[in-house]
Amino acid sequence: MKLDSSVAAVITGGASGLGAATARALAARGVKVAIFDLNAEKGEALAAEIGGTFCPVNVTDETSVDAGFARARAAHGQERILVNCAGIATAIKTVGRDRETGAVKPYPMDSFEQVIKINLIGTFRCIAKSAAGMVLLDPLEDGERGAIVNTASAAAEDGQVGQVAYAASKAGIVGMTLPIARDLMGDGIRINTILPGMFETPLMMALPEKAREVLNATVPFPKRMGKPPEYAALALMMIENSYFNGEDVRLDGAIRMPPR
Repeated sequence: MKLDSSVAAVITGGASGLGAATARALAARGVKVAIFDLNAEKGEALAAEIGGTFCPVNVTDETSVDAGFARARAAHGQERILVNCAGIATAIKTVGRDRETGAVKPYPMDSFEQVIKINLIGTFRCIAKSAAGMVLLDPLEDGERGAIVNTASAAAEDGQVGQVAYAASKAGIVGMTLPIARDLMGDGIRINTILPGMFETPLMMALPEKAREVLNATVPFPKRMGKPPEYAALALMMIENSYFNGEDVRLDGAIRMPPR
């Protein structure tokens, strides 16, 4: 797919981190970008910076998602590109103990369900809504109508202690990539998923410098965290290369996460 001003894109979780880097990279190529996020302050600021549109969206809420797509399409037309970056992480063990009393506590199911709702169901909700619009577009070369990029995690394959909900949600994204590619093959819509390792997102950069140094040392090469523009570069490659379809690709400096 050629990236220029004739193409519109929607980025979920686009106000910061990996989503913001992708929004900037697409806008730099002339693409009209709509940012879906709950953080209005950051979202509006980034939209102003790149000449895009901010849409306040909660991916767990169908009405909110519908309103977001309606707003984005009113501003830019039907999107040909969807990049899913919205997500959360938690650190809770399957069975824990109260530090004061020693009482055994099973994983709180409302927390587990919330992670699944945002990371997995929210991603699929946006895919289904976006693809339903893409199928109505005139086809480009090779009959292509759209391209979707999802964000999973290295935790989908190497989930660590306390990452059961997060790992399950991200593994679900990996697991649905090929079936969705097959569902949409007759409509000319491609879908791929990136599995990032440790990246310089706001969450990771909030850690103390010493903690970041320890984490950097665990990466085989290069011995550092990934930079959001590196994620964006792979996302753009997946979008531009029309033979890239149904794939799950790790972007992690060859790290394999230990149990802790």
